[in-house]
Amino acid sequence: MSTPEKDDDLTVVHLMRHGEVENPDGVLYGRLAGYHLSELGRRMADRVGEHLASRDITHVVASPLERAQETAEPIAKAHGLDIATDERLIEAENVFQGKTFGIGDGALRHPANWKHVVNPFKPSWGEPYVDQVVRMTGALNAAKDAARGHEAVLVSHQLPIWIVRSYVEKRRLWHDPRKRQCTLASLTTFTYRGDGIVSVGYSEPARDLVPAHLLAGAKPVKGKGKAFGA
Repeated sequence: MSTPEKDDDLTVVHLMRHGEVENPDGVLYGRLAGYHLSELGRRMADRVGEHLASRDITHVVASPLERAQETAEPIAKAHGLDIATDERLIEAENVFQGKTFGIGDGALRHPANWKHVVNPFKPSWGEPYVDQVVRMTGALNAAKDAARGHEAVLVSHQLPIWIVRSYVEKRRLWHDPRKRQCTLASLTTFTYRGDGIVSVGYSEPARDLVPAHLLAGAKPVKGKGKAFGA
């Protein structure tokens, strides 16, 4: 029996969230420079690099932020590739950037900030969801074209990843942030046949390294889980 030929019409694009960030003060760092992976975050990145080492990856792209670039490094190295940078993969804008934003403390204690949370549908506190869809679908399509017939990895951030997945799966864009299925160092995988998406998958290669309170669907704990702007 002959070996089935590779389907050159299939292209796989893995949209990866970066690993844990060193952020002892619980700041919503958003697009701020200077926030790097923690030691645990580097272990998460290495784990995903090992997980993808045998895959047919020909293109690695990352958000310009340090935490995304550092997460992409082990994957690119395993495949002998350079990391391309795509501004469209950057974190969503947020008016609370640079502030703390925890459970029962932080920015929402101040009435002056309440005006920013009046409209969860747009949302009123940051970059419109529809704008995130436009830029993220553009980044996905560019990666699909660059890796056509092979696989690509794009390292981005939780909210833009969840928004573009919601759009592809025809869900409403406004949502409860606690219910996003986009854990640290997770992979949201889009499979294309030609130029159309035929399936969306999700996996957590570094799940055992993720603190329990940061797993998808975990209940927030006061004083923990300040991984905002991720």
